[in-house]
Order: sequence, then structure tokens, then C-alpha cells
Amino acid sequence: MRLRKTSVAVAVVVAALSLTACEGDGSSDDAGAAASASTSAEPSAGSGSPGGDGATDSTEGSGDGDGQASASATASVSPSGSPAAPPGDGCRTADLSFSSSGGMAEGEFLINLRNEGSASCSMHGFPGLDLKGKDGTVSAARNSGRSAPTVTLAPGEATNFSLYFPPNSSGGSGVTFTSALVTPPNETHSHKLSLSVNVAAGAGSTSRITVTPVGSGK
Repeated sequence: MRLRKTSVAVAVVVAALSLTACEGDGSSDDAGAAASASTSAEPSAGSGSPGGDGATDSTEGSGDGDGQASASATASVSPSGSPAAPPGDGCRTADLSFSSSGGMAEGEFLINLRNEGSASCSMHGFPGLDLKGKDGTVSAARNSGRSAPTVTLAPGEATNFSLYFPPNSSGGSGVTFTSALVTPPNETHSHKLSLSVNVAAGAGSTSRITVTPVGSGK
């Protein structure tokens, strides 16, 4: 009886040792799998270091943001690098002074416009000009042979346009105008300017009274 109990006890001990060995093998496999996973992850971590693809991706991401900010700042700067100057507002009659002077030939006056305001202003196109006298009023036609530039006047600067008319060479008294109402382009207010113009009597003469665009005078 004692021998049988001893054999059973030995069998139990052997079974326990076998089970422990099996559990140890499982732990070793798990540890090995963990180590293998850790080892396979190391190259990916290395690719994120400076000089790797990961670093390049990160740098490019921040570069795109900087590029957008730079483009936004450059939009308000002229090609020369200085801030772009805003265009001047249209010149108003109230901010201009008016005068006349002789042109290059007989039958021509230069009408001068000077910016007396405190800011730059601009003009583009034909002025309005009405000649007035005791015999009535004549509106000057547009001289279509001249192109219209855009003229920007700083404070104190001046420009002009030409008034052409057929001088009276008939020997008669003709038709005399003593003043001109001048209206700058894109304005509704006029300035009265003393001006003596004498043309031959007849509709043919008055129809040949013309003006050029502002900025195209001699």
C-alpha cells in the first residue's frame, strides 16, 4: 500500500513539473513576440528622425503654412517691394484752379487745370467746354483724333487740354465768345473762365470748335 501511494505522489509531482514547463514556454513565446514587434517598430521610428521621410513630411507641412502666409503678405506689396500706392480719387472741380494760355498755332488755346487739393486725384477722358457770349452758347465737340490718357495729379501739379477753333479771317466782326464753362471729366460742376474767342459767322465755323482729352494738350 505504501508503494502505491508513493507512485501516485511521484506521478503528481511529474505532472506539476510538466505543466510549469509548458507555462514557461508560453511566456517565452509571448516575450519573443513582444520583442519581435518592438524590433520591427524600430525602423519606423528611425524613418521619422532628421533626414528620413517622416522628417521631410513634417517639414513640408510647416512649409506649406509659411508659404500661404508669405503669399498673403506679398499681395499688398508692389513688384518693387514697396507698398502699392492706392489710386487717386477723381479730381473735383472745387479742388482745381483753371487758366488759359496760347497754343502752338493760331486758333488754339491751352486750358490748364492745377490740383489745389491736399491729396492726389486723377482724370481720364474729355472735358466739357461751352463757349458763351452775347450771341449765345456753343458746346465744343470732341476731337476724336486724340487718345485719352489717365492723368494723376499730386497736390500742386497741373495738366491741360487743347481748345481748337477756326480763327475769324473773314474781315467781318464774326462771332465773339467772352467766357468758357469748363467741366472736368466725370464731373457735374463747371468753372467759368474768361476767354476771348472770335470765329467767323455761320454754323460751319462753330461746328469746328473742338477739345482734346485732358492730358493730351501740347
